[in-house]
Amino acid sequence: MNQTKPLCLLVVALLLQFFAVAQPVNRKIVTPQYKELQQKLSSGWNTWYANSFLSHVLLPEGFSINLCLTQPGNQEYVRNFYKAADIHKRPEKIIPGLRSDDGSYTSITVIYKGETIFIQTAAEGGEQYILVSPVQSKENYLVVEAGLLWNRKGSIGRTGDQLTASFGNRSITIFSTESPVADAYSVTSAPHLAFTTTKPLGICTGKQRSLAEISAIIDKQRRAAEQRIASYGPLSESFQAMQTILAWNATYDAPNERVISPVSRSWSAGWGGFVLFDWDTYFASYMYSLFNKELAYANAIEITKAITPDGFIPNYQSPYGQTSFDRSQPPIGSKVIMEIYKKYKEKWLLEEVYQELLTWNRWWPKNRDRNGFLCWGSNPVAKGVKTIDSHNRQAAAFESGLDNSPMYDDMPFNTETNTMELADVGLMAMYIMDCNSLAAMATELGLKKDADELKKRAAQYSKKLQGMWDEKSGIYLNQRIDTQEKTYRLSPTNFYPLLAGVCTQAQAERMMKEHYFNPDEFHGEYVIPSIARNDSAFKDNDYWRGRIWGPMNFLVFMGMQQYQLPEARADLIARSKALLMKNWKKEGGIYENYNTVTGEGGDVGSADAFYHWGALLTFMEFVEKGYMAPKGK
Repeated sequence: MNQTKPLCLLVVALLLQFFAVAQPVNRKIVTPQYKELQQKLSSGWNTWYANSFLSHVLLPEGFSINLCLTQPGNQEYVRNFYKAADIHKRPEKIIPGLRSDDGSYTSITVIYKGETIFIQTAAEGGEQYILVSPVQSKENYLVVEAGLLWNRKGSIGRTGDQLTASFGNRSITIFSTESPVADAYSVTSAPHLAFTTTKPLGICTGKQRSLAEISAIIDKQRRAAEQRIASYGPLSESFQAMQTILAWNATYDAPNERVISPVSRSWSAGWGGFVLFDWDTYFASYMYSLFNKELAYANAIEITKAITPDGFIPNYQSPYGQTSFDRSQPPIGSKVIMEIYKKYKEKWLLEEVYQELLTWNRWWPKNRDRNGFLCWGSNPVAKGVKTIDSHNRQAAAFESGLDNSPMYDDMPFNTETNTMELADVGLMAMYIMDCNSLAAMATELGLKKDADELKKRAAQYSKKLQGMWDEKSGIYLNQRIDTQEKTYRLSPTNFYPLLAGVCTQAQAERMMKEHYFNPDEFHGEYVIPSIARNDSAFKDNDYWRGRIWGPMNFLVFMGMQQYQLPEARADLIARSKALLMKNWKKEGGIYENYNTVTGEGGDVGSADAFYHWGALLTFMEFVEKGYMAPKGK
């Protein structure tokens, strides 16, 4: 017999119990300002639930209105709902659209087997409004569920043609503009209503409203969101792309009672509820600081508070104690936080994170120094400690953030020093940048002794890095620790000494002329490939083997800012933006990485289609044009 099964656009209710038992992470908050900030963020209606773009959730209650699709006669039950590249052959596709940061307006297009619907929502006066409009319709059903997330206290049910919820001192009723249809075969155990998708449907809380009333409220909030986008003038489309990806990936981590912005919703679901990566999250906070101070602070602080007992910010932190206790990741946190501080000048932000950042800075020379050089590594972990990857060369490559970079192919790993046998130009440069930024932070906080310590360390490693310049090649080269041989595989990290300010102007110009603008190495219609074009691994087009990455481009841009390199900087900004916009305009995608030859993001399965650091490709234009200047200037 035919049995109707839904395309339920969220993970089933059993997973809610899975998340409810997760234990909070251990983090020490020292300022009352940050506690107040998280309380402010963690309230109201928004798309808080990481497992679904179409769950509209009220905090702090945890009540959700979940939207699902039912296709009569279809035996397929799709449990996950994420935007995916065509290469994944997913039956559904979504295009997240214009939205506000705070959930006061959201819009999204859902496409599934010939059916296209456009969904808009608005939050106003503590109530939620949803408008579902068919674009290309079949006689399918939209299922509206009542949900109670994270094992929060309360009750949900159905009374007549309305869904209800009760939370002691507050009751919520969900009204609709159409009469529901009987749909006993929907694969859901939650109280729900089902509606045909052949005509517009309005859903609201608070009181019964007409379709026209709901539409008017949504139009009002949509216009406010559009006005905000338009305020950026020539950069409005770039702003919309960046703001959209960041806002849609802001979710609520219930056990820790915090709003965070993991790299994407699909990564969060895959890691059991959330995953915070080191440099990814710092970059997110930097982009947020353009337009949302609270979310910038929240992400910068939360990844810093993930510091391990051994004293480093880990590669990743996720639920159930899963943390990379063996390794860290690129040390960019102090630089990012100082840039945010320059804009808003709120000293409590520095006070909240300074001690952890100083501890992390001191960790590097104690654990990764080899004869005065710095190397990527991986420390052994205690037996029974939860970590996904073991102590080896691959784990050390993960610490670099460049998981499968050809630079580390067959590089020996020294189990006595817990490091690869490679003095890494990129790590050296980023660490010097970290020392300089943290010294500036210490000075702001009146900690002269710390500032002197950090400046001394910066000078020490700067002298070593200067010695890694190769006059014949005209660029800084990595060097084997065990054999003292130079390695000639080039990636954008070979430009990172610009970040540390160790180059002369002549060296900087030479690197641009002979390498950045060299079509055999890094230049082309799309830039900058993660390994030189003439490297044998470039053709692999696999992750860090030849593809373009937003963070690499952005770090090179930050380095270019330290020198008089106007032509190179303008070229990098224009080509990076063009790459982002090629995919954004085509499909609303902002990818984890991109094909250097075609500029496509969705040509491989290892490029998440909605990954927030892809927006760094256009963020550099905002920095260049002064949008990150101190508030009021």
